Amino acid sequence: MSGLLGEFEVNMDPKGRLKVPSALIKQLSAEDNARFVITRGFEKCLVLYPFSEWQKVSARLNGLNMFVKKNRDFVRYFMSGATELTLDSSERVLVPKPLQAYAGITKEIVLSAFQGKVEIWDKDQYTSVIDMQSDDFAGLAEEVMGDTPDE
Repeated sequence: MSGLLGEFEVNMDPKGRLKVPSALIKQLSAEDNARFVITRGFEKCLVLYPFSEWQKVSARLNGLNMFVKKNRDFVRYFMSGATELTLDSSERVLVPKPLQAYAGITKEIVLSAFQGKVEIWDKDQYTSVIDMQSDDFAGLAEEVMGDTPDE
């Protein structure tokens, strides 16, 4: 499923659980069956993959040539801490402590859903990452999307 969309502010409880918003759960396919895989993301966030999306990522990783050192390094780092999660009866997931430490998340969290996955950010870190001036964003948009034909 590539249609996950939305930005949600949630709190992590003292046990390390966060409630997945119902608006996000409604976007999941039936085949995911409330199963996820969580792993390290880039820029000190975590990434929560619905299980069907994780299978696609896993297939890509399995296709890498493990005789190439940079491939081994990437897979090793990316898979470090990867954990399968299932929603509990209160629609919460338990974020493993090592992953909490990696992303610096404690209580206030932002879930940013796009391209079939959900990034999990410490709220302050997320704000600092996306806080750019409109001119900077316009320049980035031109650089990234400038050669993309309009639909």
